[in-house]
Amino acid sequence: MPIPIYVDFHNHTTFSADSTTSPKVLVEALKAHPYVKAAAVTDHDTVAGLKEIQQLSAPFPDILIIPGVEISTRQGDVLVLGAQELPHKPWDVEDIVDFAMATGCVTIAAHPFRQFGLADEVADSGVDAIEVYNGCSSGFANKKALDMARKLGLPGVSGSDSHQASELFCVCTQVQASLNLDEILDAIRKGHVSALPAGKSVRL
Repeated sequence: MPIPIYVDFHNHTTFSADSTTSPKVLVEALKAHPYVKAAAVTDHDTVAGLKEIQQLSAPFPDILIIPGVEISTRQGDVLVLGAQELPHKPWDVEDIVDFAMATGCVTIAAHPFRQFGLADEVADSGVDAIEVYNGCSSGFANKKALDMARKLGLPGVSGSDSHQASELFCVCTQVQASLNLDEILDAIRKGHVSALPAGKSVRL
């Protein structure tokens, strides 16, 4: 089994209207962090910033930007990891899950028990995993998400849901994979992940 890596699966850049984190700042933070070396860029309903941030990160082989998007479906927000393009509308969760399966992507129910989350509809959504520790959610909302993941037997992941530099990597996920996109996505599908809450110490 490979040495685990640590990943933040939910981050916004200035390509999201409510974020102040530039792609350059995110890349610099990833380079400087002692153990989080992979981060998903999941801007709201757009992949417009992916090319820029992938170009910025390309010279640094010890970090990885995971392409993605946070889709505002009719039922609630869903992260699509691995996405380089947007799915066609309408954006119902079933259509997003179908899109992900057809394109080799992974779907994650974002902050399911917070505003704009799938809530109880996550049970029949068909997503690959549930965000059980969201850096912007309350402890109560995160606990409900964790309980739901356990009930459904779905993998749980952590994502900071960062919208400013100070929020980057406040939570992360331990992933049994190398710094390779396909391996990371496969590890999520297989449940080879451990969601870490805020303040969890990591032994290097």
